[in-house]
Amino acid sequence: MKTQRNLIAQTIIVCLIAAGPATALELKKTIHGELAAKSVVHNGKGLFFAQNMMYRHTISVYNSDYQLVKTIPDTIRPSDYGYTNLKGTFRGAPVECAFSHDGQFAWISQYCTTGAGRNNPGHDKCGPSSGYDNSFLYRINTTTFAIDAIVEVGSVPKYVGTSPDNKYVIVTNWCTYDAHIIDTATNKIVKKIYLGPYPRGIVVDPTSSFAYIAVMGSYDIAIIDLKTFEKNWIKGVGRSPRHLCISPDGRYLYASLNGEAQLAKVDLLSGKNVAKVHTGSQPRSMDISTDGAFLYVVNYSSNSMSKVRTADMKVMKTVKTNGAPIGITYDGIKKEVWVSCYSGTLMVFKD
Repeated sequence: MKTQRNLIAQTIIVCLIAAGPATALELKKTIHGELAAKSVVHNGKGLFFAQNMMYRHTISVYNSDYQLVKTIPDTIRPSDYGYTNLKGTFRGAPVECAFSHDGQFAWISQYCTTGAGRNNPGHDKCGPSSGYDNSFLYRINTTTFAIDAIVEVGSVPKYVGTSPDNKYVIVTNWCTYDAHIIDTATNKIVKKIYLGPYPRGIVVDPTSSFAYIAVMGSYDIAIIDLKTFEKNWIKGVGRSPRHLCISPDGRYLYASLNGEAQLAKVDLLSGKNVAKVHTGSQPRSMDISTDGAFLYVVNYSSNSMSKVRTADMKVMKTVKTNGAPIGITYDGIKKEVWVSCYSGTLMVFKD
């Protein structure tokens, strides 16, 4: 009987250890300051970049001790970067960020760029015929925090993705309905790919072979072959796919469906949905744990963040956030989740 009780106790302990992460997500820190962050992204080496749009015209850089280490203004002189036809000082509006996979460079999209001759900045209600001004992608060195390169892209560039081999940077242009692929060796656009209304989230597979792009004005996800630039589709994933994550082995794709208040899991071998789960109203940005076991998603209109187990797409826990949670990033070093709230804070949860 004693042996049986010991076995039962050991089983319970093992189960509790296994279930530990599901009961975590405890608020550890709330960061206040000159923040209106549309996104927050970890470079994998202890730096967090928060993009403050046109509301602050800055990028706020924090370390893993929650200290502000640098505030980077979005002001540039394009002529300093080879754009000699653009005179004077320009201002951006930092919206999204993707790091090179060695963490050395941050590529940050500017929702719009204003300056001499740029008097028609884009906004969310638009299309290719709107004629809104092009904007820029900035490259920031994470050692010096200097903007060391810029690339002119389309109108209202939203999301940014980088290939694991650091060969390409991809940006989706909301108003021109396309994606631009940039060769990092030259910082030149090597391909423009039309996608249709409102392309947004991007993820590249672990072998740097394919880029997947969510097209929010549809039910579909585009597949771009990064060797041939051929375009294919995963059809019928769900209404208004917004953000994408991929499993570490490249087998499964995860999409937040802003129009359905669900997350979808797609088997990339079959191209079919295998599961969906409701997390909250208007699920926006996501991130995935280093081991691929969990997704973290912010629910914009529910003022919450959910943790989802990828194996069975079960919501393990949902926690309240401050108003309008919009960005999220996972720190695999400290096992923490950072959430940016449009209402003006960064929240850090221990998992």
